[in-house]
Amino acid sequence: MPHPYVLLSAAVSLDGYLDDTGPERLLLSSPADFDRVDEVRASVDAVLVGAGTIRADNPRLLVYSPERRAARVAAGLAEYPLKVAVSASGELDPRARFWHTGGEKVLYTTDEGARRAGVAADVVPLGAVLDWGLLLEHLYDVRGVRRLMVEGGGTVHTQLLQQQLVDEVQLVLAPLFVGDPEAPRLFGPGAYQGGRLRLVETRAIEDVVLMRYEPTAPGTADRVVPADRHWLRRACELAAQCPPSRTAFSVGAVVVAADGTELARGYSREAGDPVVHAEEAALAKVDPADPRLAGATVYSSLEPCARRASRPRPCARLILDAGVRRVVTAWREPDTFVEGADGAGVLAAGGAEVVVVPEYEGSAKEPNRHLPG
Repeated sequence: MPHPYVLLSAAVSLDGYLDDTGPERLLLSSPADFDRVDEVRASVDAVLVGAGTIRADNPRLLVYSPERRAARVAAGLAEYPLKVAVSASGELDPRARFWHTGGEKVLYTTDEGARRAGVAADVVPLGAVLDWGLLLEHLYDVRGVRRLMVEGGGTVHTQLLQQQLVDEVQLVLAPLFVGDPEAPRLFGPGAYQGGRLRLVETRAIEDVVLMRYEPTAPGTADRVVPADRHWLRRACELAAQCPPSRTAFSVGAVVVAADGTELARGYSREAGDPVVHAEEAALAKVDPADPRLAGATVYSSLEPCARRASRPRPCARLILDAGVRRVVTAWREPDTFVEGADGAGVLAAGGAEVVVVPEYEGSAKEPNRHLPG
């Protein structure tokens, strides 16, 4: 099931602490960075925090800029993003500022927590335990949330990362040390399966540094994980680079190793070849003897072709012959040029796992709007 784009946002000390143990909240961000956070809040559909953050910080989680709120309203959005609280116990102070500021609020909790909750919000029970997958699906399907900003705390951030449900991490590093082992840290212990993150931006903001990361390691076992979204977006961006054609689709493809290393990328009609396909162009750049191909994933904006007239082997066969056994795509091939195309069927028959992520179908179709059908 599709999930919102999940963005984790946090500020930490140089030694990785979210706060100290004093009675007042330790301010880690600079004034300019607080304004940046306000801008990010204004750009999302919902902002989420855990129960610990509500108890410790008593946050309002508002968009403070009147101009940004007005821009949201002008765009047909609510003045404030939806405010989302998560608490397994449901035991939260109904007097907290979270419930009495901004617009709509929702509390996700357990069945038992729903019986205890007495807050001014919609209460959504998720079963005997908190299930992050169900929570994100509910936000997407029922609340229409497409971009979710998660502002804490450390337990929430840790659980989302460990379950590979994060699309982006925005981490601000403050130039100070806390050094108190009793103070809260950003990330807790446990197994993190996603591999290395990709650094996509660093920016100095007054005396703090913003670092933006995206996951890269592909998922397994028919699961769509954030890394799949990351690479499928890249494939769709590559499709937009294709020279336009009236007789062929514009497609982008990326080949990614199991450890998240990009092995190659390509797009249709690349380098002046009028008939080369995206997957073909990408695979041609990888040494056929590269042992990483056996565990790699091919990300293609369009389902790899099962039949073609321009080459002896279609892309589905090229993928199988390369030893790749996982393919993630955004869009099943329509009958525009080949009737009854079933590249996914060819791949599955050859032992490959095929994952379709329809939430990116619009992006994959965009460079092909000029084609019939």
